[in-house]
Amino acid sequence: MNEPAVLTQTRVGALWATLNRPAALNSITPEIVRGLDAALDQALADDTVCAVVLSGTGRAFCAGADLKHVRRTIGADDTTIAAFLQAIFALMNRVEKFPKPVIAAVNGLALAGGLELVLCCDLVVAARSARIGDAHANYGLLPGAGSSVRLPRKIGATRAKYLLFTAEFASAEELREAGLVNEVVDDSELAAATERLVAKLATKSPLGLRRMKALVDDGLEQPVETALRLELLASEVHAHSHDMHEGLAAFEEKRKPHFRGR
Repeated sequence: MNEPAVLTQTRVGALWATLNRPAALNSITPEIVRGLDAALDQALADDTVCAVVLSGTGRAFCAGADLKHVRRTIGADDTTIAAFLQAIFALMNRVEKFPKPVIAAVNGLALAGGLELVLCCDLVVAARSARIGDAHANYGLLPGAGSSVRLPRKIGATRAKYLLFTAEFASAEELREAGLVNEVVDDSELAAATERLVAKLATKSPLGLRRMKALVDDGLEQPVETALRLELLASEVHAHSHDMHEGLAAFEEKRKPHFRGR
């Protein structure tokens, strides 16, 4: 019996969704897309889950779209390849806008669509041996799921163009210095370091995290004055939430808050 293309496990307050095509470097197929969509559905429905962690089995996080599948699909008809690309595009957007924090635990190669998946995550923990790059240029391909748009916004246009044009791989440490990766750890410590990060998030208000994520993401696309007005309006609304009142009460009573996400 074939194993699922995406393995899911809930631990330490997070839903771990692990891409599971190690022989193909966890390259993206329709099964991977459906598996990640199902994992996000599961995380959304479970109030005990404070975050989603994306990772991969074997020596890769994700090597991008399965080029064998792409070649076969292009040979079939234009409608089929368009549907595949649009499904990946929609998945990436869903990861980026997911209401709970999404963490990439980058365990190896993250290339092309794998880089694009990392770019959609809120936080990135990377193994020291991880290698991250775009790679589309190696095969005469164009990015189709955001690296030409999101990568310059994360690391600046000059660095992004270099990675896009040369298709070179960057180290986890290089991309930490560039601002894409939050933390670089020894390979053996990747899971533990990610769990420590999740544990920090688990102590926070789910409502507060959701609204903070929306404020940051929306604010990046707005003029500063508009973004500041939106932040003020959100803060005024948030002042009526249970979690804000609970946080203030816990501070005054010198105890840990008991947030409800509302």
